[in-house]
Amino acid sequence: MQLTRRFFAAFAAIAILFASPIAATASEDGVRRVALQISDGDPATFTKVLNVAANLARGFSENGEEYEIEIVAFNAGLNILRTDKSPVLERVQNFPQSVPGVTFSACENTIAGMTRKEGSPPPLVDFAQHVSAGVIRLMELDEQGWFVIRP
Repeated sequence: MQLTRRFFAAFAAIAILFASPIAATASEDGVRRVALQISDGDPATFTKVLNVAANLARGFSENGEEYEIEIVAFNAGLNILRTDKSPVLERVQNFPQSVPGVTFSACENTIAGMTRKEGSPPPLVDFAQHVSAGVIRLMELDEQGWFVIRP
C-alpha cells in the first residue's frame, strides 16, 4: 500500500515536471514554433527533414493553427542548402513558395570551415539566413519556447 502511494506520488511529481516545461513552451500568441536540426550529410536525412517540415506545416494549417518552422543547417547538414551539391536543391528552392512559414538558417561557423577547406565560400540558396552558429541558434530558439527536433 505504501509502495503504491509512493509510486503515485513519484508519478505525479514527474508529470508536473514534464508538464510545466511543455506548458511553458506553448506560445502565448498561439503560434506553433518548431526548429528542425539538420547536421549530417545523408541525403535521406535531407529528405526526412523536408518531409517533417512539410507535414508539420500541413498539419498545423489543417488545424487552423499559425506556425513558424525553422530548419537550422550546420556541419555536413549545410549541404542541403548548397546550390552546387544539394541532392534536394529543387525541393529546397521551391519550399518558400510551396510551404510558407518555413525558413532556413545556415551556420556561419560551418561556412567558414568549408571556405577554408574549399578555398571559397560555399554557394548557398539566397533565402538562407546566416546565423553565427547552428547549435547556438537552436539553443536560442529553445530558450524562446520553440520545440527543437532532430528528425
